[in-house]
Amino acid sequence: MRALLLDVTRCAGCGACLAACAEANELPQACGEGPAEGKFTVLRKLVGRRGEVYYRRLCMQCLDPACVSVCPVGALRKTPEGPVVYDPSICMGCRYCLQACPYDAPRYEWNSPAPRLSKCSFCAERIRSGGLPACAEVCPTGATTCGEREALLALARARLEAAPGSYVPRIYGEREAGGTSVLYLSPVPFRLLGLPENLPEEPLPRLTQRVLAQVPPLSGAAALVMAGLWWLTNRRREVQRAERGDPARPGGGR
Repeated sequence: MRALLLDVTRCAGCGACLAACAEANELPQACGEGPAEGKFTVLRKLVGRRGEVYYRRLCMQCLDPACVSVCPVGALRKTPEGPVVYDPSICMGCRYCLQACPYDAPRYEWNSPAPRLSKCSFCAERIRSGGLPACAEVCPTGATTCGEREALLALARARLEAAPGSYVPRIYGEREAGGTSVLYLSPVPFRLLGLPENLPEEPLPRLTQRVLAQVPPLSGAAALVMAGLWWLTNRRREVQRAERGDPARPGGGR
């Protein structure tokens, strides 16, 4: 399975990846600094104790995507090669995927008369034919590297071992929510990059399935409890009527 390694320490903020992404995907505008319609990736600048830090955000291409699990029509699917792809021709515009994504990656074309979802496709056609995503192909510093996921994890571990003082000692995306096909190395805490740091290691769809699996038993239990309360309430009324000498009424009414 193919993946991307984004090494924030190597990003110079040149924007070559943005231009290549816009050209390869025939986007109406160049990708920019903030999430917006028609942008598959964004480049942002963080100024702090380490000076200027440039980093990119895009769809994380989850190994077990929450967006795919909630799509009722199959407009989103995970391919064996790694990309999570989107088919606008069958999208019904429910936007469940926007709510399900823990990374706030998908965008919706609110201002379009025929709105679609905007998200990185991981250059699926290029990957399928053995090529590289446009952003990885043009990156001049090695900040964006494409390869087999296990090989990229080994590369990331080697970089962490070689320069431990340059990185947060963690590969983001290795295990978060079941793992992703976009991996990060960063010199600053990942939360400063807008990445959630407290995600479970288990894929989110599995957690959802576990909860939903309890719905029938819980519903049955709730029904039994409600029936019991109804019986107790009416039984109490019957006892009160008997003590007062009132005649019984059909249906337990008062």
